[in-house]
Amino acid sequence: MLGFLKQPVVVTAEINVNLVALTVMGLVNRLWALSYPRAVVFDEVYYGQFVSLYMKRIFFVDDSGPPFGHMLLAFGGYLGGFDGNFLWNRIGAEYNMNVPIWSLRLLPALTGALCVPLAYQILVELHFSHCAALGAALLILFENSLITQSRLMLLESVLIFFILLAILSYLKFYNLQKCSPFTAGWWFWLLLTGVACSCAVGVKYMGLFTYMLLLAIAGVHSWHLIGDQTLSNVSVLCHLLARGLALVVVPVAMYLSFFYVHLTLLYRSGPHDQIMTSAFQASLEGGLARITQGQPLEVAYGSQITLRNVLGKPMPCWLHSHKSTYPIRYENGRGSSHQQQVTCYPFKDVNNWWIVKDPGRQQLVVSNPPRPVRHGHIVQLVHGITTRYLNTHDVAAPLSPHSQEISCYIDYNISMPAQNLWRVEIVNRESDTDVWKTILSEVRFVHVNTSAVLKWKILTLKNEDTEHKYSSSPLDWITMDTNIAYWFHPISGAQIHLIGNVLTWASANVATLVYVCLFLWYLLRRRRKICDIPEDAWRLWVSAGGLCVGGWAVNYLPFFMMEKTLFLYHYLPALTFQILLIPVVLQHLTDHLCRSQLPKNAFSALMVAWFSSIYLVYRTFSPLTYGEPTLSAAELRALRWKDSWDILIRKH
Repeated sequence: MLGFLKQPVVVTAEINVNLVALTVMGLVNRLWALSYPRAVVFDEVYYGQFVSLYMKRIFFVDDSGPPFGHMLLAFGGYLGGFDGNFLWNRIGAEYNMNVPIWSLRLLPALTGALCVPLAYQILVELHFSHCAALGAALLILFENSLITQSRLMLLESVLIFFILLAILSYLKFYNLQKCSPFTAGWWFWLLLTGVACSCAVGVKYMGLFTYMLLLAIAGVHSWHLIGDQTLSNVSVLCHLLARGLALVVVPVAMYLSFFYVHLTLLYRSGPHDQIMTSAFQASLEGGLARITQGQPLEVAYGSQITLRNVLGKPMPCWLHSHKSTYPIRYENGRGSSHQQQVTCYPFKDVNNWWIVKDPGRQQLVVSNPPRPVRHGHIVQLVHGITTRYLNTHDVAAPLSPHSQEISCYIDYNISMPAQNLWRVEIVNRESDTDVWKTILSEVRFVHVNTSAVLKWKILTLKNEDTEHKYSSSPLDWITMDTNIAYWFHPISGAQIHLIGNVLTWASANVATLVYVCLFLWYLLRRRRKICDIPEDAWRLWVSAGGLCVGGWAVNYLPFFMMEKTLFLYHYLPALTFQILLIPVVLQHLTDHLCRSQLPKNAFSALMVAWFSSIYLVYRTFSPLTYGEPTLSAAELRALRWKDSWDILIRKH
């Protein structure tokens, strides 16, 4: 019975040395001297503020992106023991010993390093040679812009990692579909595709572009699946339901969970509370919760209240007044009532407080017992600081001349009587006898005399935003006519730039052009029943190009329709897809256009020279990638290969 113990237990494993070597090189390439420089570099000043808020559990909202990426950066700070105490106020500020900068930069560096073996595996799963896959990985390894972006507390490398992981997972799932559907591995890669897509969108909204591309590819494959006569109707239905679950339901649920975790972690009141509802503000520790603690749940006559507009643009604001009055005449010659100004103010202020008064009584305090205000009651609103009544009349409003002016009434004795009675309407009432509840009730005020409804409008001044020095247009990205100076040492002159490997960018553009031209040529020839390449090669050419060129297009073209300030780093996801296309085109040229041995040998020699040049360019610009060694003014001028590049040179 125990005879099996007489023989040793042997475990055999296949190890892809290429994959191991690429992973090690990627880690060394991205993690080397990660704590340098010990200073705030470019957008670290932006993301660092959110990390500090996470460490202190203070609520915030970043309208530029979802919370998952911020949480990942904060996790690095948590692992390093960061307490959040650092003033992220300027680029170049030196980090103190309290800031675990290595831990904060670790996750972007790790994800950037893992993009190297992911690129290798993607080409293998696309059924290209290991030589082509190795070339793709090395191109990612020696791309200066990707290195720079991954060695700092930034999110582009994290985004690209999840994008590539989603692509690889779907390819592995699709390849298993042919031989092993519904196995454990099949389910694993399908579910991982959905999870990676959700993470990509959770890091930055840009991840949605690749997610939509994968959904389109999965849709095409599902359409072919429906037409497969070898599958029963039940089997087809199961396939479609599995894809719907893994690629739609799971990503949506996971994406929503990011916000749930975000709101769970941040339970303290902070600077962004005011853009949330009053009910949400009251749920946070401190802030409005401290003010409303122990207060009555119902508004009564004599109650002191603030009225917040939840529909205000560009942000919610509070009904506000102050001692200033409207001008007698506006600049366009239009007259006003010269009454006390009433505005919608986006910040908490003592001038936001009002008293709910019973028109039939003079008292301004809550009686005992309190008399609650109900839907349909007539009230007056008295400004707490100036004690003047909220009023309106047939005078044009300053911002909307077609509407009535809102003011606090001043008796100028000029035959303009007060019109300060308002009917309370509870919008979210359950019955017509509902009581006005604090925080929970949504109310509007209807003017008794004119039936006009009170609307708040915030006075916004046009902000003459100056264009960022390093902003750029999408047309500048293709040829890399722009760069970004990330960091500059004020004494030594050492500096870090977001600048790419020029030869790689040019090769990527050429590969894209060659692919499109060849694809159209093959397509036209096939329309004439002329097949220049075998059917398997054509399908591989279409699928690989659809993924790489499609990935480049969906991550690049949408920026032409955006009005936001754009920077060179927005192009990096699209560039990654272009880089993957380079070995695809090169192998195709070798296999199908170089038909004899002599052209193949010449082409191979040319490839060796080309790749050696890419490595040489990488080494040439590495001082601007890593920030060291320090270069002299002459050496810096020599690196200015384009007149449009802004290389910083100290003047002595």
